[in-house]
Amino acid sequence: MATHDTAHDTAHDTAQPSSQSEISTDLESWGRHADPFTAVVDQVGDWSAASPCAGWTAADVVEHVISTERDFLAGQDVELRDDATGSDPAERWRSHEATVRAALADPSVGAREYDGAFGRTTIGATLARFYGFDLLVHRWDLARSQGRDEVLTDAEIDEIDHAVDGFGEHAYAPGIFARPVEVPAEAGRQARVLARTGRSA
Repeated sequence: MATHDTAHDTAHDTAQPSSQSEISTDLESWGRHADPFTAVVDQVGDWSAASPCAGWTAADVVEHVISTERDFLAGQDVELRDDATGSDPAERWRSHEATVRAALADPSVGAREYDGAFGRTTIGATLARFYGFDLLVHRWDLARSQGRDEVLTDAEIDEIDHAVDGFGEHAYAPGIFARPVEVPAEAGRQARVLARTGRSA
């Protein structure tokens, strides 16, 4: 059920910010994904509860999100503060998220180009697009671990659907998604789209 950090090399992160305006767009996109995730993190009452990701607790979901983002940034030679420490997952997430937001706001980081599998892209574009997508599916996972059904917006469902289209069969490589699951014919669109990522809504 996990999304893998190498999956960011998709057609969705090839846009290259060439101006401060586009860098700001990446920052705004990050906020639209991170803020709802933070809201769900703040509602977690049992960090040991099982999540829809096999073998992962709620705490494991947050740790995965933090570690994959930090691994990506470190791999791009972005110096990170040692601010994702401590035993409380919510505090770790908040500290880490502030670091990501600060990096995106810095043109020397957000606009930095690198070679992805689909060509030149930027750190900012990857954080805003792939890792933003990652926050959507794991936000749902985290809510489900607490017995709640997180309702995604139509735009968020579109984003997940479009991302899975872009991944193609790579979406089901080891460490990314489980194979799609069947849903009842009467299932809503959120359930149908999440089923493409191996999740039973």
